[in-house]
Amino acid sequence: MATTTVESETASRILDAADALFYARGIQAVGMDEIRSAAGVSLKKLYAAFPGKEQLVAAVLAGRHAVWEHGIRAAVDAADGPRAQLLAVYDFLESWFGDDTFRGCGFINAFGELGATSPAIAEIAREHKDSFQRFVAGITARAVADTGRAEELAAQLALLAEGAQTTAAIAGTTEAAVHARRAAAVLIDAAAR
Repeated sequence: MATTTVESETASRILDAADALFYARGIQAVGMDEIRSAAGVSLKKLYAAFPGKEQLVAAVLAGRHAVWEHGIRAAVDAADGPRAQLLAVYDFLESWFGDDTFRGCGFINAFGELGATSPAIAEIAREHKDSFQRFVAGITARAVADTGRAEELAAQLALLAEGAQTTAAIAGTTEAAVHARRAAAVLIDAAAR
């Protein structure tokens, strides 16, 4: 995270610039000097805020996690009842996939680039995915009375969402969310019987 010696507005500009560049082009393709230029800060301020690229990537991912959680929770909270809430996850994904800047899941992307060489980034990606799994499990526990079936359903629905993210990034369309939503409805109904 940013140190206290750098103003929060400066750290925010650095994070915004890094996030946009990393997400559009990849982490390894973007150098610290390019981030410095995009943020409009000196290299000294950049390194005062984030002493290394790994710390900057971690901070960017923390911001992405917060945005993801806010968006997914808002979509789910707007739906009535557990079944509709579970399906709202895929409606949220469809909306996200339709965004012109969509380039897949930032955590999957970061893990793919750095997971083998950065245990810290790998752990951040795992925790993000575990958090989503727990979130879905919380809803399935209300949708399905049998605990074992609810847990299995949560794993299946999370897997559908993860697969849809990867497929949408490669295909460049929102169709993966539509297909995943239809499959989710079948799985939910079967588990609830």
